[in-house]
Amino acid sequence: MFTVTHPHPHPPQDNPKVMLQGITWQTYQSLVQDLESQPAKRLTYDNGMLEIFMPLPPHETYKRLLGRLVEIVTEELDLEIRSLSASTWSRKDLLKGVEADECYYVQNESAVRGKMEIDLSIDPPPDLAIEIDISSPSLPRLPIYAALGVPEVWQFDGENFKILGLAATEYVAQRQSLALPMVTGEVVQRLLLQAQEMGETSWAKAVRQWVKEQGDSVV
Repeated sequence: MFTVTHPHPHPPQDNPKVMLQGITWQTYQSLVQDLESQPAKRLTYDNGMLEIFMPLPPHETYKRLLGRLVEIVTEELDLEIRSLSASTWSRKDLLKGVEADECYYVQNESAVRGKMEIDLSIDPPPDLAIEIDISSPSLPRLPIYAALGVPEVWQFDGENFKILGLAATEYVAQRQSLALPMVTGEVVQRLLLQAQEMGETSWAKAVRQWVKEQGDSVV
């Protein structure tokens, strides 16, 4: 776990959320379809319980910063990825579903290249999911990711950043990324802290320069 200290602390602002019980799988799938054109609403489903929440600007800011970090690193390392942003991942046999803030295929990119419909009962799950938990969800999301078999989750709550790797049925903290071994918690801590003092374009350039400076040590 790594802590990012904010220069101007402010109390957390809760994301508007609704928790519903007794929701059938069919109703959940219908809502996923109905809300597809409203990406500001996120759905989490676990065995009849459904949470709907609306992300606020801090949530969206951090998810894109971490997403851009992944995209810059993989571009500079010539790694092919499949980025699927806030796609819905679900399995009917498990009665579980979740929408990541950002998600990527890295090691398994070739297995889903060109596929417009990914079925987690036969296809691999994303190699990396990004979770911004500034407002703690009422419905725990990590157990859902674990059940779906997502190998790695980056989690940030506005202050504490974690790289989590799946070990059997639960996540444990890791020093470095499984999907992108050059990325460590210390690096992300420093970069998120820099992002508070820089414009986003300048920050992205600084990230790109950092990757280039690693040279052969990151290949």
